[in-house]
Amino acid sequence: MSRVGAGELLLLALFAILLMAAGVWIVLKSRMTAAERERRRRIAIHRNGRMGDANIIDARGCVLFYSYEIRGVAYTTSQDASDFQDRLPAETSVLIGPVSLKYSPGNPANSIVICEDWSGLPLQFRERQEKIHP
Repeated sequence: MSRVGAGELLLLALFAILLMAAGVWIVLKSRMTAAERERRRRIAIHRNGRMGDANIIDARGCVLFYSYEIRGVAYTTSQDASDFQDRLPAETSVLIGPVSLKYSPGNPANSIVICEDWSGLPLQFRERQEKIHP
């Protein structure tokens, strides 16, 4: 058996450190940002969700607060619609009232009233969106 010299040991340690650093870099680069996770959540609900009726009860800036009922359970939640600011009216309080929503069948608390490819806003606001985003 041959003995490992100090130079070889140092080289192996350096190689191990480089492998760990590369692993950490790959993990950090592959992580999704919060904005990307939220975008994917909205798209998944749009594609796989069920439709329902809701009422926007308040609108503060681009945050829409709404309530709805699914199978006898009442939900009150909000959605940050700042990604769709160009599709919202300048005065968001005019949105207060009935809207459509989409929700996850497995988790009805997981819902949206607007996303990249769909809007449950009243017809007059959807027509405005279609003119802006044909």
